[in-house]
Amino acid sequence: MKTVCDIDKCAGCMACVDICPKGAISILDSLKSYNAVIDTDKCVGCNMCHKVCQKNQNGSFLKPILWKQGWASDETIRKYSSSGGAATVLAKQFVKDGGIVCSCVFNNGCFVFDFAETVEQVNKFSGSRYIKSDPTGAYKKAKQILRSNKKLLFIGLPCQVSSMKNYTGNPDNLYTIDLICHGTPSPKILDIYLKQSDIDIKSMNNLYFRNGMQYHLTDRKDDGFHAVFDKNVIDAYLMSFLNTLCCTENCYSCQYAKLERISDITLGDSWGSDLDSKEQKKGISLILCQTKKGVDLLHQCDMKLFDVDLEQAVSHNHQLSDPSLKPVQRERFFEQFEHGYKFDKIVKRIYPKQSFKQVIKKIMLKLKLLK
Repeated sequence: MKTVCDIDKCAGCMACVDICPKGAISILDSLKSYNAVIDTDKCVGCNMCHKVCQKNQNGSFLKPILWKQGWASDETIRKYSSSGGAATVLAKQFVKDGGIVCSCVFNNGCFVFDFAETVEQVNKFSGSRYIKSDPTGAYKKAKQILRSNKKLLFIGLPCQVSSMKNYTGNPDNLYTIDLICHGTPSPKILDIYLKQSDIDIKSMNNLYFRNGMQYHLTDRKDDGFHAVFDKNVIDAYLMSFLNTLCCTENCYSCQYAKLERISDITLGDSWGSDLDSKEQKKGISLILCQTKKGVDLLHQCDMKLFDVDLEQAVSHNHQLSDPSLKPVQRERFFEQFEHGYKFDKIVKRIYPKQSFKQVIKKIMLKLKLLK
């Protein structure tokens, strides 16, 4: 098998798929890992796939020159966003200034990338996506937009940002925001998990993995948020994700898990914040700016910003220093999952104490013993 990068180290950024002139590249998803496979019968040896691959060409890393914590001044934005709503505020201000934003959306059961040219269109980007998203097609369109001298803001995972810069040549009118990444599982895992509970992911309007500071799968509809399973109870999928059990192989050796970043701005949660606990419950964004472009973007936005201790921020966001550790139970998880065992049962066997705690919480919530 001939691959674009090292075996099992593909992040699934899809840039190689977009750039291949002969359609010779396909992504092999084995649940445990991704591989960008080259069809040697179609390949003409142009080597463009290797040149855009973020694993082979991961670009320049920069240390932050400004670091802040804070949240959107607009409480509605903050309410419907993960952490403090910084990504939404930055994106909305960018389109107000005549730019175009590209980021991940949930569409017909898939996590893909789309573009926004109005403030209203930016709303489709809100929410965290704890899963591998598919930017196929976004690179080509982004390059066309940039060539027309329009400003483009790309918001994605560090590996996706790196590939976008490789694909477009990183012109001055490209602005980038990367998200502090915990690692990402194959979307097939979530699809199988939901099917085991007789839930069709395509029937959902907009799937969220987190509602404020509460981790549970939620379908956001016109009349509000609807828990897919139990409100305020961590479901088996998110328990496996938070324990980094189901990430693809490349995530455990991620070259972007360090303080030096690949983008203009890095966003995450300001875990361990010294600000008021009431504000922490509403969500606080951690914002790192690596370039003057990033600083200028931040200062144009309507946000309440506060100083943050960088060392403390790094200590509470391990992905700013090291990749997620591979759990010793990971092989057992995938072996049983691939043999058709129910997701819920596997996770309960691997994390009995955590699972029991959520069962008790569910009972207490139903009995109204817990708010």
